[in-house]
Amino acid sequence: MQGKAAYDRPLWSGWPQARTAGKGSFGVTVPRNFRLLEELERGEKGIGDGTVSYGMDDGDDIYMRSWTGTIIGPHNSVHEGRIYQLKLFCDKDYPEKPPSVRFHSRVNMTCVNHETGVVEPKKFTLLSNWQREYTMEDILVQLKKEMASPHNRKLVQPPEGTYF
Repeated sequence: MQGKAAYDRPLWSGWPQARTAGKGSFGVTVPRNFRLLEELERGEKGIGDGTVSYGMDDGDDIYMRSWTGTIIGPHNSVHEGRIYQLKLFCDKDYPEKPPSVRFHSRVNMTCVNHETGVVEPKKFTLLSNWQREYTMEDILVQLKKEMASPHNRKLVQPPEGTYF
């Protein structure tokens, strides 16, 4: 090194850096639990305008599998002002594979099974084209956008406060 002592260099220069997206700049995969801890921290801080949130169902669940999400319906739609509760289940292969997503609150949407509340992956592009970099936040934000889409924004909804 010309003119630079070893102690003048940054200690960790050149080491892979982990990111929430799941891969570091050198292709290092962030372990599942670290990824979920990052998502938990982000969910607890609140997201964007506060109309979407999520957190763990059980703080004692060391596998971090069961999550609850909330979406406040988008403006200028039949969903406006409604509060929707969802369940997300991150199996052992998350984030390689998407979580299962089910509405607890009754909702009428083209991508949601009308009997079970399950968000059907074949009808919800984010789940059918899942990538490791996607997060639970992405799912909730995209579901809110789906509520405001032309084919869902005016669908007749079940009475507020009813559940699957």
